[in-house]
Amino acid sequence: MIAPLFALALGFAAPAHVQPSAGLEVAQAWSRPAVAGGVGGGYMVLVNHGKAADALVRIDSPAAREVQVHQSRMVDGMASMAPVTRLSVPAGGSVTFAPGGYHLMFVGLKRALNPGDTLPATLTFASGAKLQASFKVQVSPPAATHSHS
Repeated sequence: MIAPLFALALGFAAPAHVQPSAGLEVAQAWSRPAVAGGVGGGYMVLVNHGKAADALVRIDSPAAREVQVHQSRMVDGMASMAPVTRLSVPAGGSVTFAPGGYHLMFVGLKRALNPGDTLPATLTFASGAKLQASFKVQVSPPAATHSHS
């Protein structure tokens, strides 16, 4: 009950986050437009308000054949991208998913993603917690209204 009030106090828009579970929250969830059958990207801030670390271990979406977590990096001037099967979310901390860093890949989209659409997903954590997220399809990232340490 406190987490939703905390999120509203920070100025998160209602569609940009979902119900917290075990102190976990998804904020500023968005995706870029993409074609049916293609790959869509997902970005968000994953917040852990709890006193124990947790780890994102699975993501599912009825709108895609599969969802993968990837991390992009620049090493010696070369861009690379690698899948991540388990992503730790520190107690009292957050992990940002953004272009050029951690991101979701919605593989095998079952429909086109157009600006204004929403893309549903279920995030599953090592603790067993599950979050229902709704990624708003838009051309550019939402304006940052807060920061997490």
